[in-house]
Amino acid sequence: MASTKEIKKHLKIALEEVGKIKPWFDKDFDSWIFSHPSYPDVEYAGKTKAEVIKNYHLYLRDFIAERLKDNLAPHIEKAVKGRGGKREGAGRPMGTKKEQKTRVYLPSDIAIWYQHHPSEVDRSIRQMMARARH
Repeated sequence: MASTKEIKKHLKIALEEVGKIKPWFDKDFDSWIFSHPSYPDVEYAGKTKAEVIKNYHLYLRDFIAERLKDNLAPHIEKAVKGRGGKREGAGRPMGTKKEQKTRVYLPSDIAIWYQHHPSEVDRSIRQMMARARH
């Protein structure tokens, strides 16, 4: 359980990160809104600018208290390395070659038959190619 003193300490750091609270007006919702990229899940909307400036820190305080209690959903503060999903050791080993491929469009009945008998088709086509070379 996080103490009030600890929450205040983290809130002070967070408010320094956020800086001056400058709400913007959203016509779709007909209200003033403020959120910050450092805390995208903390957002406050109110009828006036003053209300948003006055109450945003209360929502930020609640967020910090929940974070200190480890009571946040995993997707909210997920640590990422910025590799775009690439895992260590994933992918094709270095130095291996991938067989070059070309897209070919076939009539549907031939394509369906090919899906059911790919090895027969590959073997037959390679034999025809060998005969054509000689």
